[in-house]
Amino acid sequence: MLKNISAILLLNLILLAATPATSQTQPNQTIPNNDKIDLDPQKLENSPTFKRWLKKVPDVLRDIRNDPAFNTRLRVGYSQYPSSGDVGGLNLAVEDVFIGRTGLTISADYNFSFNGDRASGGANLHYFILPLGSYVNIAPILGYRYIQTGDFSTDGVNLGARLMLPLTRTGAADLSISQSFVSPGGREEVGITTLGAGYAVTSNLRLFAEIQKENSIAEKDSRVGISLEWMIQ
Repeated sequence: MLKNISAILLLNLILLAATPATSQTQPNQTIPNNDKIDLDPQKLENSPTFKRWLKKVPDVLRDIRNDPAFNTRLRVGYSQYPSSGDVGGLNLAVEDVFIGRTGLTISADYNFSFNGDRASGGANLHYFILPLGSYVNIAPILGYRYIQTGDFSTDGVNLGARLMLPLTRTGAADLSISQSFVSPGGREEVGITTLGAGYAVTSNLRLFAEIQKENSIAEKDSRVGISLEWMIQ
């Protein structure tokens, strides 16, 4: 009799141990609904991003590819002309003003020496071939330029190409090199090679350095510059 009782108790213990623990949730307990997010209505009202997402979910990958990796810049700085006795001067420029949401930009610049011996200025159109968000881009140059060096001066159509290397997507740093020809094929043709580098010191202010070479029948001139640039977001 004792053996039977012991066997029954042992069987009950085994069955109890094998039974999974039941949920502590009461039958009438409801699970919180997390579908709704409690956000400040004022913040939603002032958020352009949220409004745009409500209207239509954007193609984020497309935006990344096409949003410019560089900004419009206003520039003012000091120039020095090693080929003209290291005389100093001033340079002014506006770079890459975007025409709509296309790869077309316009740039203009003017530089001169304090002694009046050197001066150069003009405006160019660039059309960036690759998506504006690319870390490498190239653009043909079409514009007009005037150059004066001592007794030599010329002006005319400016044709060439520009290689742009945005090192960040915020315009914080970039490298560029351009090669163009003023009055190409003419007797007063001038080749211009420019190498530039920019680096941001604040969210809107950058330091910019450039080296420029001008080769013509009359002269082989050079200019170096250091400038401050204000980025227009």
